[in-house]
Amino acid sequence: MALEYDAVVVGAGPNGLTAAALLARAGQRVVVFEASDAVGGGARTEALTLPGFRHDVCSAIHPLAAESHAFASLDLASHGLELVHPAVALAHPLDDRSAGALGIGWDATDATLDADARRWRAAFSPHVRNWARLLQEVSGPLLHLPRHPIALARFGLSGLAPATVYARRFRSPRARALFAGMAAHSMLALSHVATASFGLLLGAAGHAVGWPAVRGGSQHLADALAAAVQSHGGEVVTGVRVAALRDLPPARVYLLDTSPGAALAIAGDRVKPRVRRALRRFRPGPAAFKLDYALSEPVPWAAPACREAGTVHLGGTVDEIAAAERDVARGRHPQRPFVLVAQQSVFDDSRAPGGAHTLWAYCHVPNGSGVDMSDRIEAQIERFAPGFRDVVLARNALAPRDFESRNANKVGGDIGGGSLRGLQFVSRPRLALDPYRIGEGVYLCSASTPPGAGVHGLCGAQAVARARRDLAP
Repeated sequence: MALEYDAVVVGAGPNGLTAAALLARAGQRVVVFEASDAVGGGARTEALTLPGFRHDVCSAIHPLAAESHAFASLDLASHGLELVHPAVALAHPLDDRSAGALGIGWDATDATLDADARRWRAAFSPHVRNWARLLQEVSGPLLHLPRHPIALARFGLSGLAPATVYARRFRSPRARALFAGMAAHSMLALSHVATASFGLLLGAAGHAVGWPAVRGGSQHLADALAAAVQSHGGEVVTGVRVAALRDLPPARVYLLDTSPGAALAIAGDRVKPRVRRALRRFRPGPAAFKLDYALSEPVPWAAPACREAGTVHLGGTVDEIAAAERDVARGRHPQRPFVLVAQQSVFDDSRAPGGAHTLWAYCHVPNGSGVDMSDRIEAQIERFAPGFRDVVLARNALAPRDFESRNANKVGGDIGGGSLRGLQFVSRPRLALDPYRIGEGVYLCSASTPPGAGVHGLCGAQAVARARRDLAP
């Protein structure tokens, strides 16, 4: 008797939907099951404050989506996806009312880093020139045969340094802080080995292709992926929570866009003992505490570069950012947290009505934290934008428990798919030539697999590349 499906995907986040779309396009019979009532996972957009204000619930700015070969191959623009770019990708203000800036090309950075502009170009230009090749090399497992060994080696040798060490090559406080803020996306103490790689990768992305957002909200990206699945005959079913493979229709392969713990529970006895031990050891990373704002007017930033930026990093100097991230790594809550801000309405007027604006801001906290960081986040915004509180119409807080209740993949509020501390930096969820295959015909395709967090669909694409062996005639 023929199976009803070739592939069943559990989880309709960007990675699960990408996997399903690629399989459906290849002629496989595919169905996706999602526990929530809507697709998206970390790419959801909702009215969290006031009517007419559209807020990205989790992911908001997508530097790796712009060059994702997985997204490009699916022609998501034909399904309504439009990426929009701010005039300035990133700004990082200091207390002297100045800011370092990052944008496509070099002009924005040259204008704000002065004497450090030449050093900045020397650090980033090799990776910008080879951006497409570099992204291809870092899009999969650490253990692989490089197709572009020179580009990878140049990046790897620089990226192995702790961010606090690498930042010393720059002389100005602005350049050092700008680099440190990008490196802090690792959600690690900046003294951790290889944190420089995050600063280099995100900086190269900003100069090469920018840090865009999705017009109308990240939900439109998820909706475009779901439409791609359906356009090739695949099915997407929402509102169905899967506890075990026996809950699913028979299929040749199963792809799980879930946390490693959930994948272990779903796959059950199909997971070999060695893999089972690795999944059990997998640790979640730090969590996020997030505020969404409805504003009557733009944020009154003191530094002009911040007024045009899609993303603003708030934390002061490299030493201040390092201290805040060190606190989180040690299980403490920083008094002056590093705050990541996105102001999508500055370059996407569909986000708020009648000249009003939205603001998206979060900081890192220990996993499972129950501490309200609202006042500390707001103090950091007010520090660099005096009078900010006067333009706030409404705000909504999302604590770690809220992230997990909305999306079971966000274990303890972890938005990064797992800690990167220690060996887990290179073993997601385990060090193997094929870290996606966790059992016979069962594959993990979430952000807990290489290349990790971010809205790019590459974890799903990599899992599909391995699953094709089980789908061969």
